Amino acid sequence: MTTDLTSFDTIFTHQMADVNGVRLHYVIGGQGDPVVLLSGWPNTWYQWRRVMPALAERYTVIAVDMRGLGDSSKPTSGYRKKNVAEDVYQLVRQLGFQRIFLVGIDMGVAVTYAYAADHREDVRRLVQMEGTVPGFGFEQLMTFSPETSREGGIWHIPFHMVPDLSEGLIAGREKMYLTYFFTRFAYNTTAVTEAEIDEYVRTFASPGGIRGTCEYYRTIFEDVEDNKESAKVKLQMPVLALGGKYGLGKRPLNSMQAVAEDVRGDVHEYCGHYMPEERPEYVIEQLLNFFGEESYSSK
Repeated sequence: MTTDLTSFDTIFTHQMADVNGVRLHYVIGGQGDPVVLLSGWPNTWYQWRRVMPALAERYTVIAVDMRGLGDSSKPTSGYRKKNVAEDVYQLVRQLGFQRIFLVGIDMGVAVTYAYAADHREDVRRLVQMEGTVPGFGFEQLMTFSPETSREGGIWHIPFHMVPDLSEGLIAGREKMYLTYFFTRFAYNTTAVTEAEIDEYVRTFASPGGIRGTCEYYRTIFEDVEDNKESAKVKLQMPVLALGGKYGLGKRPLNSMQAVAEDVRGDVHEYCGHYMPEERPEYVIEQLLNFFGEESYSSK
């Protein structure tokens, strides 16, 4: 297992696809069964760069910029997670795949749950990192309490829900804003370098970029309605839920246990919110072991 990025560009290519009325950017490489990676806020496909080469030794890796994020188009609507999941599902089918291993982190957890709930037979195994499902733990993160204080509370969730005001206050201060999160919500505060933050700022500050990321928060209560209905029948595929002790801890596990039957979890003792960047070796090990169980059991 390695996080060496020197050969990254020889393994992976950047592609674009038109699906479900949106243009998606994705990075693809490797060979074998497909693994689809969905990032969180304020990240893009780039969040997975340190784990992708090792995964590509065994799998076809597809890291997607969801609508409104990264180099994908940034429409003004369509951010209900069922619809974002449909974007990704149509991309997977356009690439010639159907049954996938699916991984989400942070806001990507809401999308991967919607994907798994709507396409239950097509998700072989599901991994959720540092995120909770709307309707099953997400709203509690907005409650100010000693548990969620973390030097000011998770205040940005309701802040991002306010149309226009959040965009207006962030615009022109994008680097300062994103740097705050990469230093306050990480255990290893140097895991994301200044140059790497600049890559996130590049797309965050692009036309429609701030609004696109905020729209994920503005549709949360619609997602709650969708998920309450979906969760009437729990997911049956195996689920792995991971958290960082200095991030969400056991919340991802507790959230997934409410909506899925076969769930296991782990909390990394020395990790914050940005697991693939803070502890890439740990993420690689967890994913390969979890996915590999299916190959072993099918022999």
